[in-house]
Amino acid sequence: MKLPIVRSRSTVLAAIVAVLGSVAFAQQAASPQAAGSGNVLQPETRAAQALPSLAPLVDSVKLAVVNVDVTAKVSGGRGMESPLDRFFGGGRPNGRENMREGAGSGFIIDSKGLVLTNNHVIEDAVTISVNLNDGRSFPAEIVGRDPLTDVALIRLQGKDVKDLPVVALGDSDSLRVGDWLLAIGNPFGLSSSVSLGILSAKERDIQAGPYDDFLQTDAAINPGNSGGPLFNMKGEVIGINTAIVGGGTGIGFAVPSNLVKALLPQLEKSGAVTRGYLGIGIQDLTPAIAKALELPVKEGAIVNEVSAGGPSAKAGLKVDDVVVALDGKALTSASSLTRTVALKKPGSTATLSLYRNGKKQDVKVTLGTRPDLEGVGKRPQREEEESSKARVGISLQDLDARTAQQAGFNKAEGALITDVVPGSPAARADLSPGMLVVEANRKPVRSAEELAAIIRSTPSGGTLLLRLTAPGGNSRFLRALTLP
Repeated sequence: MKLPIVRSRSTVLAAIVAVLGSVAFAQQAASPQAAGSGNVLQPETRAAQALPSLAPLVDSVKLAVVNVDVTAKVSGGRGMESPLDRFFGGGRPNGRENMREGAGSGFIIDSKGLVLTNNHVIEDAVTISVNLNDGRSFPAEIVGRDPLTDVALIRLQGKDVKDLPVVALGDSDSLRVGDWLLAIGNPFGLSSSVSLGILSAKERDIQAGPYDDFLQTDAAINPGNSGGPLFNMKGEVIGINTAIVGGGTGIGFAVPSNLVKALLPQLEKSGAVTRGYLGIGIQDLTPAIAKALELPVKEGAIVNEVSAGGPSAKAGLKVDDVVVALDGKALTSASSLTRTVALKKPGSTATLSLYRNGKKQDVKVTLGTRPDLEGVGKRPQREEEESSKARVGISLQDLDARTAQQAGFNKAEGALITDVVPGSPAARADLSPGMLVVEANRKPVRSAEELAAIIRSTPSGGTLLLRLTAPGGNSRFLRALTLP
């Protein structure tokens, strides 16, 4: 028999079914008795039976997945003004003033009754009730929580807390994009709902907090899945389902298990997380800025500010240092440096590998304790910058004392960007109105005319490295402007 040519995975099963059908038809034709038997399976059924089932995996882990019911205080002004939603089911008034009821998910990680979930599920909770798959229900207390990563640890209470099913945290770093994942939770109150998907991406920064490092999956997750586990095919939890894109389909995010494992000891012991601190302002190193700085690398974190008296200042770090590794671990962005430092213990020593004036060196820093950032939901958005309208598409004006006070700048010096032409070189350099240019190619800029003169004198194809200050005057950053 000649097999059909198979050009995609979707046609493989069809081809198998076609072949099985031909075989079955030949067998039936050769054996009238078999053809008349009621036990002969249809070809499609035989093909389906050959496919693997996830039922054994689901059976091995589903009992440790719990529903978390919460009665909580309502805080005025809360709510997420964002296409990214924390999917905590509920928000229902319960008849009492300033109270709400909601339902999320969680999973048991040890025989003492410790349960992991999301912080936004149990935040402001007055009462917490945890319902198990086997019909048992227990009150719970908060052991620890970390709003900045949206992780919370609660403990079941009562003398009957025993014989608990548990699941283990796996290694989220070992995952590869395309690996199969399984989500179990309580979407819309439908307990023990199971969905299958793959790992769509790693290290997603969704602008939900300063330590974003989410796993992205297309496994179906919905309101009420918050705090539920995301499993690998070994039955290990490799993420806590946390957020979705509002209006999207198949775009969900989970806190990676390795981050959770790093936080657990502090959450259980002290109820909160204390983080390491460098005391610097940083931004991503882009290829354009790397070229302007004549660096051999294209990824890392540029130091824009060094806090006086902070750990980095004491270690000798300087503005424009480009940090490319911490304790030998390569850093690809400013956020990766922030996350890595945050997981280190205050008082410990870290070795920063950096480039200064084009030369690589190592600097040892004794980490401080990061100031309390609780309640910070999102990073402050920074604006962008530009230069002379005729050539690069920006309008400039001097910064007088009155304008500086109105815009919140500390000094009345620099070139204030008042307009950026869409599609211009300035727009492509991410400049925007409201930014204040204070340096060009590491030389001070005191007025709009000084910057305009620098732009006029820069040859075509040249790059200006601009240092800017955002409104408020507290944040400085770099942009690379290529002149036409």
